[in-house]
Amino acid sequence: MELPVSPFARLDALLDGLEPGGSVINLTIGEPRHPMPDFLIAALAEAEADFGKYPAIRGTKPFRAAVSDWLGRRYPALAGLDSSELGIIPLAGTREGLFYVTFPVCARRRDIESPAILIPNPFYHTYAAAGASGADVVFLPAGAGTGFLPDLEAIDEDLLKRTVALFLCTPTNPQGTVAGTDYILRAIELARAHDFILLADECYSEIYTTTPPPGALETAWQETGSLANVVSMQSLSKRSNLPGLRAGFCTGDPAFIEAFASFRNVVAPQLPVPIQHACTRILADEAHVEANRALYREKFDAADRILGNRYGYRRPEGGFFLWLDVNDYGGSEDVVKTLWKGCGVRLLPGTFLARTGSDGKDPGEGFIRVAMVEDLATTEDALTRIVETLK
Repeated sequence: MELPVSPFARLDALLDGLEPGGSVINLTIGEPRHPMPDFLIAALAEAEADFGKYPAIRGTKPFRAAVSDWLGRRYPALAGLDSSELGIIPLAGTREGLFYVTFPVCARRRDIESPAILIPNPFYHTYAAAGASGADVVFLPAGAGTGFLPDLEAIDEDLLKRTVALFLCTPTNPQGTVAGTDYILRAIELARAHDFILLADECYSEIYTTTPPPGALETAWQETGSLANVVSMQSLSKRSNLPGLRAGFCTGDPAFIEAFASFRNVVAPQLPVPIQHACTRILADEAHVEANRALYREKFDAADRILGNRYGYRRPEGGFFLWLDVNDYGGSEDVVKTLWKGCGVRLLPGTFLARTGSDGKDPGEGFIRVAMVEDLATTEDALTRIVETLK
């Protein structure tokens, strides 16, 4: 397989030798920069002696209980299910889980000679590493014409027969689209009809303006009374502004989670016990999460005001990225260079987050991604510079 290249490494190469045209504002990486929970360090210190122990792959009982309690509050349909029914495993951040999970999804379908893993296009770059599992990585167009989600009805029947997994990111990265309940339910129906795993990447689920996005497990249980063929991956990075903690979890289909845990027990990273202890406190607190959402609302209000109807701007339903159409200004890479040289704003070309599909089109070409992770004043400055420079 061709190994994927980080979009940020590609950006370094693109801008190499070019001087910024102003003080640098870096809005490339989705690294939350809002305040961390003020009780984090104290919570870690309470269990610091446990840094001297190897953590269990399945996690501590308090961690699993905290996750199941949070799931029940966030998704009321799941209330009452315990951690064994939810099949909870801690992750060292969702990124490693999204990679390692591709191996057991292939192993569970050894009857398929040429397994395929389907991913949306554009996509979070870790999905593209699924080819390391031996599967064919198939990119499903997810442009404006399909509401920035793959058209599930357009997937070829022969492809579905050899599919072992479908990645569904909701809210989407980079476009900020939320998959509705009907869409999620249709994805679940396909997964069960063809016996593949629906891998729901829901790490942006807690960043939204008004309406909480529906979840894959919530939909599966509420509509069918079963979690079969559905796995959700969650993270504290975005919800609680803790990207450096590397803490998350996966949950869902108990039979698959059991196989995933067995595989992880051999090769995957463990989540240190003090971090699991801190997570129990973090998951129990929603005040800091709502304060976090309020800060994003202020920045999207600023985007509404500064961008208006330029660049096809629409306020995202969830997540913290803007996906701006700059086709009229020279396309992805040219615009990123123009903005870097013109005003010092560093952004990511959309084409670095996409691949040319079978139709010969790159759904990321002509778009740029803006990570709304800085404080309000810096964000307003950056958006104003973008508008002034592209005039």
